[in-house]
Amino acid sequence: MNINHIVIPPDHPRAKSLYIREMLVSGFRRGLVAPEGLIAHGRGEAYDYLLGERTTTTAKLAINAAAALLLLSNRSVISVNGNTAALCPGAVVELAKVTRANIEVNIFYRTEEREKAIKAELELHGAKKVLGVGSTASARIPELYSERRRVDPDGIYAADTVLVPLEDGDRTEALVKMNKTVIAIDLNPLSRTSKAANITIVDNIERAMPSLIEAARKLKGSTSLKKITDNFDNRKNLQDSIKTMKGEI
Repeated sequence: MNINHIVIPPDHPRAKSLYIREMLVSGFRRGLVAPEGLIAHGRGEAYDYLLGERTTTTAKLAINAAAALLLLSNRSVISVNGNTAALCPGAVVELAKVTRANIEVNIFYRTEEREKAIKAELELHGAKKVLGVGSTASARIPELYSERRRVDPDGIYAADTVLVPLEDGDRTEALVKMNKTVIAIDLNPLSRTSKAANITIVDNIERAMPSLIEAARKLKGSTSLKKITDNFDNRKNLQDSIKTMKGEI
């Protein structure tokens, strides 16, 4: 990705935010991001302002629990859509390596061209195996009628844990009904995704993914993984996230 032609003063109060926007626009031009994905990002960005554009203490606890869960899982999968591929493909690949997770492309506005573009972007950043592209997405998630119902039988369909960054709520609900444990990264603590997931990281994916990698590295080999996940309460996590946005904590 080359956005060197964009002049963003480093002391601009929205410098990081503007840079992320340019990454998404670049992803759109390269066929990774759907036009609707740009709108979705803007909605999330509004919640990030309420968080103070920082990883909160509450989010850090969720990140720790998510890392522990990924390390405990036997068949974890990181689900990747266009925005995720545009913003943090390298982090996706690294997290998959650290936690032994599979990577699968799953997009709402599905075309084979976009699937292949996302796969190529992940491979460019070191992914050796990317599931869910083309005819390999031959399994179906029950009670889901969007194109996101199509999944790889060796990936999301068989997974025990699915990480769904930048998710839509109906698939999260459907995955939970399939008895899968779902980790979400969602800046909106009121969304269906946030409420349906088992662990919700209320944070910007640009901050959350590197933090997840760091937490997984620190926890790898720990004997307290199950204790960490058992003690995590997602309802309290979401309530505390809302309180943070309201300035109450």
